Amino acid sequence: MAVSDRRNIRRLSVALLTSVAVCALSLTAPAAFAQTAQQSPVSADVSEDAKLLLAANELVYDRDAERVIANGAVQINYGGYQMVARQVVYDQKTGRVTAAGNIELVEPTGNRVYADSLDVTDNFSDGFLRALRIETNDNTRLVAESAERVGGTQMILHKGVYTACLPCAENPSKPPIWQVKAERVIQDGEKKTIRLEKARFELFGHSIATLPFVVVPDNTVKRKSGFLFPEFRSAEKLGFGIAVPYYVAIAPDRDATITATGYTSQGVLLEGEVRQRFEKGDANIRVAGISQMDTEGFTAGTSDADQDFRGMIATKGDFKINSRWAFGWDVMFQSDNNFARTYGIEDHSSSTNTNVVYLTGVGERNFFDMRGYYFDIQDADLNSEAEKKQATVLPTIDYSYYAPELVAGGQLSGTLNFTSLSRFSSAGLSGLKGNMNRLTGEVEWQRTYDAPGGLQITPLLAARGDAYGLSMDAPGSYSGDFTSNDAPTRHMLTAGVEARYPWLITAGNSTHIIEPIAQIYMRNDEVLAGGLPNEDAQSMVFDATNLFDRDKFSGFDRVEGGTRANVGMRYTGSFDNGIGLRAIVGQSYHLAGQNSYATDDLVYAGAYSGLETDVSDYVAMAGIDLPMGISASASVRLDEKTLEVQRTDIGASYSTNRMTTSLTFTQVAAQPDYGFDEDNQTVSSKSTVKLNETWSVFGSVNYDIDANSFNRRSVGISYEDECTTFSIGYTDKYDPNAETANDWTIGGKLVFRTLGEINLSDTSFE
Repeated sequence: MAVSDRRNIRRLSVALLTSVAVCALSLTAPAAFAQTAQQSPVSADVSEDAKLLLAANELVYDRDAERVIANGAVQINYGGYQMVARQVVYDQKTGRVTAAGNIELVEPTGNRVYADSLDVTDNFSDGFLRALRIETNDNTRLVAESAERVGGTQMILHKGVYTACLPCAENPSKPPIWQVKAERVIQDGEKKTIRLEKARFELFGHSIATLPFVVVPDNTVKRKSGFLFPEFRSAEKLGFGIAVPYYVAIAPDRDATITATGYTSQGVLLEGEVRQRFEKGDANIRVAGISQMDTEGFTAGTSDADQDFRGMIATKGDFKINSRWAFGWDVMFQSDNNFARTYGIEDHSSSTNTNVVYLTGVGERNFFDMRGYYFDIQDADLNSEAEKKQATVLPTIDYSYYAPELVAGGQLSGTLNFTSLSRFSSAGLSGLKGNMNRLTGEVEWQRTYDAPGGLQITPLLAARGDAYGLSMDAPGSYSGDFTSNDAPTRHMLTAGVEARYPWLITAGNSTHIIEPIAQIYMRNDEVLAGGLPNEDAQSMVFDATNLFDRDKFSGFDRVEGGTRANVGMRYTGSFDNGIGLRAIVGQSYHLAGQNSYATDDLVYAGAYSGLETDVSDYVAMAGIDLPMGISASASVRLDEKTLEVQRTDIGASYSTNRMTTSLTFTQVAAQPDYGFDEDNQTVSSKSTVKLNETWSVFGSVNYDIDANSFNRRSVGISYEDECTTFSIGYTDKYDPNAETANDWTIGGKLVFRTLGEINLSDTSFE
């Protein structure tokens, strides 16, 4: 075979593959229809030394007519592209390539292109495809009666249909759940746009929206200004609303979204967000405002009903200085204390909005974190009393360090905490008006010895010091000694040892580890116990999870003193059939010195904890995991004398392919000093049940047994298949301690894969 013939065959094959690939319009989600490459996709993706395989029943070289003809079962394989056709003709005089008969192209990506016939110039500037059908590897489909390429810059589809839905297996001729049809689809390579003429959206075979034309960017444009899918919102005091967002592409590193939401009861809410990307991070600023039409629709005497115009401004930034250091902020300012929550402003609608500025550094053996906090309490209280009682933290600094080398054979570590806070209104004994500064430093050393027989002994030494600077109002109703205006100091020296003796028991089909644990810590009494402000150690829950903690207080403001022993046993079991068991049981003993948990402070941190007596309450935890998807655990605290239940936490979950459910029960005995004169019992549950492969129902509930009331309820239904997701649900909530503008909401979401989504209010139903 002559060299020129081989070149012609190679040129024919590459031209044919490229022609189909170029004319077949690769799909993108935003465009929904098409895009055109400005260069040959085959030549761009295939290396120059790629092998070409051409097979046909007959191959004719007509040198006089300057034509190459391949007849019968034509197969071309080149650089991962595979193509078949009945006949292929390359006319060198006219520079045209034609193919006919069940053309099929399989691209390396898995996309498949089908056509009845093709006619294209060998420079790919002009061409024509008849009966085009494209199936992509992500299950999107495009069909058209014909497609033509004009002038090398435009691609035109006639009577195009696009969908991301699979055809019905039982009835392929049945219309898909949704599809987009257009009389003509024009992709302009110069303007980077796709124009859909006489476009209509069909749902279940019925047209629900028709537009004379739609112009969207093609997939070569990463961002382009224009309207986004609308959102629908609904709330009790706001009415029904439609939000129309408009996206603005300002620059490659900057964009914005402007949203107008019209509420039937309160008018138009305007929102705007500008986002800026930097080399080391990103930042945004968000504003929102409304002039309310019906303030009387809100509860009288609340911040929701107090003024017509309401608004907010918020900004957030996160920056990576280098591989170790990062800083950022997340702050909000609003006209009143409940605007963002009432109108559900994204990322700012929680009952407590935490404003924070931070600087964090992470090393191989050390950690640094500095943060400032301001807490917005969104509760519609006209006077913002709860917010005024919150402390402003400027700043809190945490630093930890682990020595790189062993010291006396053990691990040496250090911890530092500095906290500075101010409160501008007294919160009673739980928070005094004024300023508090505290610096805490602690050094710890421990080493584990392995004794004969498997006994593990870990001695520990620790030294801690605290220095305060206080300028606070004196607690008026506190009977104990208290320091509110001074610079007190305190220290804590600890020497302790822990002994563990794990037993491994192996049976025929199971393995069990039983581990008795005993600890003793000898310390001086807590200096100024109960006589200093307590801001970060107010929560005190004694259970099996912290039985073996050296200090069971939750923060730095209190420290466990005196001599104490913790004794208990841990069990873990594993069975060959997949069953897992776990348990902890034990007790804590105050042996000498002052019992910190029996010493009152301003918030009674140790009261009713189960540790305020020399012999603590019993704590126990047990759990089981079954291979059929069931998991359950229970944690209890029993009175050390009467074995009366003081606290119970029970959780259970069940998960299969058809059902997921969980149940949580919490019981806490009466605590009069905290204002709970009776036992408190709550139960919550959350479930999802699949009715079939596509439909599911879901719901959740939180019930106060003692008050005989529901704190929160939600129920909904959802549908999901390969191309469409739909969910809608109803939620109501009750909080006797907070005034909320919206007691119930309806939320929903409708997602058309590759096209976009439509939201209805809040879409979280937990």
